[in-house]
Amino acid sequence: MAKNDATGNLSSILLRRGIVDQATLDELIREVDTSSVRLEKLIVEKKLTSPDNITLALSEYLGIPPVSLKSFTPNEHLLEVLPKEVLTKRGVMPIARVGKTLTVALSDPFDLMAIDEMTTLTGMSITPVVASEVDVISIISKLSAGASQGLDMEELMRNESDVQVMDDTVKEDQSLDEMLEKAEGAPVIRMVNMILVEALRTGASDIHIEPMEKTIRLRYRIDGALVERPAPPKGLQAAIISRIKIMSDLDIAERRIPQDGRFNIKALGKEVDLRVSILPTVHGEKIVMRTLDKSSLAPSLASLGLDAVSERSMQYAIRQPHGIILVTGPTGSGKTTTLYSCLQDLNKSDTNIITCEDPVEYQLAGINQVQINDDVGLSFSAALRSILRQDPDIVLVGEIRDKITAEIAVKAALTGHLVLSTLHTNDAAGAVTRLVDMGIEPFMLGSALVCAQAQRLYRTLCKVCKKPVSITPEMFELNHVDPSLFEGATIYGPGNCPRCTNGYKGRGAIMEVLLVDDAIRRGVLSGMNTGQLRELAIQKGMVSLKQAGLSRVRDGITSLEAALAVTGGD
Repeated sequence: MAKNDATGNLSSILLRRGIVDQATLDELIREVDTSSVRLEKLIVEKKLTSPDNITLALSEYLGIPPVSLKSFTPNEHLLEVLPKEVLTKRGVMPIARVGKTLTVALSDPFDLMAIDEMTTLTGMSITPVVASEVDVISIISKLSAGASQGLDMEELMRNESDVQVMDDTVKEDQSLDEMLEKAEGAPVIRMVNMILVEALRTGASDIHIEPMEKTIRLRYRIDGALVERPAPPKGLQAAIISRIKIMSDLDIAERRIPQDGRFNIKALGKEVDLRVSILPTVHGEKIVMRTLDKSSLAPSLASLGLDAVSERSMQYAIRQPHGIILVTGPTGSGKTTTLYSCLQDLNKSDTNIITCEDPVEYQLAGINQVQINDDVGLSFSAALRSILRQDPDIVLVGEIRDKITAEIAVKAALTGHLVLSTLHTNDAAGAVTRLVDMGIEPFMLGSALVCAQAQRLYRTLCKVCKKPVSITPEMFELNHVDPSLFEGATIYGPGNCPRCTNGYKGRGAIMEVLLVDDAIRRGVLSGMNTGQLRELAIQKGMVSLKQAGLSRVRDGITSLEAALAVTGGD
């Protein structure tokens, strides 16, 4: 649904068609900015024009043909193509079918997921047309009112859910074959496929399927934030969980303990691994699927979009012949992506690179990757000892978790190997004191450490709808931000358009890189604490996480709120 560039934006179309005047439009836009209601819906609510006029304006804006449904009579055969709950949930009405092409009237043409869902459910090509929301809802309401006296699908699902709640234990013991049959049925397969395809299309990093008492909640983590989506009916909960267990090669009969698995899919021209975690809860098993899209990996450090100082520092660090490089940050801050980007820069035919990871998230060509398995004794320390007998040039240790692993990694760095690893600390200087606390002697660490790096992922503003905002002095003061940093710059905030999620689209990385020079090394040997090392590093030219985040705000790449959310106010 591409916008017709020749007609300009929706505001100009509304003005040109005489639907609103400039003063009214300005007032409406101000109201839109303070509410979650879109402009065209607000105009209809205020009865400033007829729904048909808005339909024509949206048709011109999106380049989709309009249709009037005032005298339309639904075809009962077409109504069987789409489930009733989809018609109600999405506000759509099938109006024609030619071969494998289904023409569907959309009451909300900005609902991009509606077309994806209908394509998945029907297996047909969907041709959208724009209709008045009032007309579509009216038709659906009449269909519901004139339904037969028998139970409809929604009622059947509700009744099935009630039975499961009332006699859950007995049903579990007696219905494994039935559940397996349901899980392999076409509607459930289509439903699961639709969930996966929508995740890939929206760029979600995680899929959450959460059983509630009477509903299922479906959420996607998009650009670091959880976004709720229309969920499957509660009656399909057991079948959906069983389907995902089958795909992950897990035990469908086991519902009392957590299970972990993974599977691979091909969709939208991508081959994606999904890591599955299943956790029993009081209302059923909660599923979280992490999407691992190899095509989204940055091919090099340069492609991460870092500031010049951080990129130069990291490039210098990975070019050293030996030593240890530590990447730190909380879970989900992009540490693995950064490490893999470093490895891809270093991956040459004359270099032996070996990794030990838990788990191996992405398989990289030309690199020897070892999967940690504590159940059989293959721990990080055990794997690292063996790796050092494999004549490596570069070693990646997925995470330094204990003193033994830390000692082996430091000794490997001191004996001519370049070692890359991660730690869970809040900042770069904290990595140094963390290793000392683990029992690493400061003189060994000072000699081995090349750099310690900390990073965060911030949400980038949508380039289409971002808008200038004003920041109050109280906001600057509360978060200890110097307002003079933004003199002569425009600060932007999130807007709202169909191309983004709540005004944000995509994420970027910010880093602080503490390079170990003679002054830092003396600080490590003298036992400086985290704060003292941090101050010394900033004096030596390190750009802190907060400084890096505020520079992205100044450049209009992200909002002040998004930057402070990942760097804090201190």
